[in-house]
Amino acid sequence: MHKKVFNKSFFIWLTLFFVLAVVANFSYTPTDNRNIQELGYSEFLTKTKAGEIQSATIQGQNVVGKTKEGKDFRTYLPNDSGIIPLLTENKVELKAEPVPEKGESWGEILLSWLPMLLFLGFWIIMMKQMAASNGKALSFGKSKARLLTGKDSVTFKDVAGIEEAKQELQEIVEFLKAPAKFQRLGGKIPKGVLLVGPPGTGKTLLAKAIAGEAGVPFYSISGSDFVEMFVGVGASRVRDMFEQAKKTSPCIVFVDEIDAVGRHRGAGLGGGNDEREQTLNQLLVEMDGFEVNSGIILIAATNRPDVLDPALLRPGRFDRQVVVNNPDVKGREEILRVHVRKVPMAQDVDLKILARGTPGFSGADLANLVNEAALLAARRNQTMVTMTDFEDAKDKVMMGTERRSLMMDEKEKKMTAYHEAGHAIVSLHLPESDPLHKVTIIPRGRALGVTMQLPEKDKYSQSKTYLQSRLSILFAGRVAEEMIFGKEKVSTGASNDLQVATTIARKMVSEWGMSPLGPIAFEEPESDVFLGYSIAKRKNMADHTALQVDKAISDLILTAYKRTQNILRTNKKELDILAKGLIDYETLSGDEVRDLIKGKKIRQDEKKKSNIKVRATLPDVTEKV
Repeated sequence: MHKKVFNKSFFIWLTLFFVLAVVANFSYTPTDNRNIQELGYSEFLTKTKAGEIQSATIQGQNVVGKTKEGKDFRTYLPNDSGIIPLLTENKVELKAEPVPEKGESWGEILLSWLPMLLFLGFWIIMMKQMAASNGKALSFGKSKARLLTGKDSVTFKDVAGIEEAKQELQEIVEFLKAPAKFQRLGGKIPKGVLLVGPPGTGKTLLAKAIAGEAGVPFYSISGSDFVEMFVGVGASRVRDMFEQAKKTSPCIVFVDEIDAVGRHRGAGLGGGNDEREQTLNQLLVEMDGFEVNSGIILIAATNRPDVLDPALLRPGRFDRQVVVNNPDVKGREEILRVHVRKVPMAQDVDLKILARGTPGFSGADLANLVNEAALLAARRNQTMVTMTDFEDAKDKVMMGTERRSLMMDEKEKKMTAYHEAGHAIVSLHLPESDPLHKVTIIPRGRALGVTMQLPEKDKYSQSKTYLQSRLSILFAGRVAEEMIFGKEKVSTGASNDLQVATTIARKMVSEWGMSPLGPIAFEEPESDVFLGYSIAKRKNMADHTALQVDKAISDLILTAYKRTQNILRTNKKELDILAKGLIDYETLSGDEVRDLIKGKKIRQDEKKKSNIKVRATLPDVTEKV
């Protein structure tokens, strides 16, 4: 930035000086040349013969003088030898002076030196640019690791919901504070720690907290910062990163998304992959090679441990793997307490209820939930965030933003109401089904309506009964449309339901052994290293066995479909009541749905009659359940 400013200023001043010098040169007129009459030679001879010339001073071939009227004149004499006798004959006072030496003006001097000045300025600028480019070239292989400053540091108090992971990493903090305690008994601190978990669970925040607790330098870099187009650059950056870390050891080096550089070697076809593999080789050598990098702890994070090279995961490099999963209900409550520290909350806010109503949320999801609630409260011109704001923000995060501007005609609205009512009624009559939380026919996201179920507690496994109930609930929207409008009038709203149901049925048969074919896994998830994602592939099996697998999947789906038909036919009255209630109120909570089908009067003082605008056609959207 400073170099650009200097170059610009140099050219500005140089141009200004040149312009001023030229103007001064052209505007300068000697004082002795002012008011002097220019006489031609013939006119000068005429005036001389007429006796009008009083005096003349000859300087070579230039003549200046004065007439008898007192006017100054100037003329130029040719090589005429008779001019002197003529002047003497007419009694002109003659005076001879030597020719003065001609001096150069500032403009002439500048013009003469201008090419040299321009060349000198161009040379200076080129030298500065070459020096800058050389500096960049020399820093091309330098590490891009950023040193964490004090203002960016966090501690374990800022990390909640992952207590087991914090306990495992507390040992590293203690070693960095008092290494002699472990070395006295022959213990060695792990050279590398791999944080594994889904996105948004706080892996990066946890690594920062380790450095903040230990009070040691913390270098942060992404795995993609090592990979360049030119072979050898990434390896150079790895070497430079460890050289920097040695100067400030003990310290922590954090590599985020290490799968960008640490994938299986030999999976590519050459070219750019050679650079990544050389970078990985250098990283392996630095972590556990001949050279001892004591005092440097490498912490890496990834959500794809299955694609990492086995040499990277072995003891001596990443000695310890810490799993950072999504928090449970207690962890979610603690995370919410961390994020609401700076949020003014009303007294009706209950974080325990919010934690129970957000199963499967990661730390990042909960932070987004708190932020959305604060934004909603600000838009409503409130001074505090209420429980209603949190509930509305939760619905927005889980179901999408309300699209009240979407126009639907009465027929489409009625079909959507029966579709969602079907999901809700079936969910109330099946065992091990998640409790009904909310039903709405207000379009949200890509869906025209949403039926939401929330589990009473966190689930870490699913039973066969639960999965069968799940299949029946998914088919309930389509079955309700067929019952009320006929098979020829069903809509595309069940497309997402059918996809999810087919996936569940396939896994029940092929991966989980929940079919008459027995406890056999006919498919196994395999990592496609070249493509970079995991896919389910069928094991080698006979064609007859593959047909049996497909038939078992089809049987599961058809059984669930028939079960759904029986439930809705038996409870047709409840289906009609709930569909009418959805048309009237648009959104009903789980308790309101139960009260409505029992004939009780529901209180919805803040809810109005339907206000969905009318439109002509129905878009091709997917249905959420």
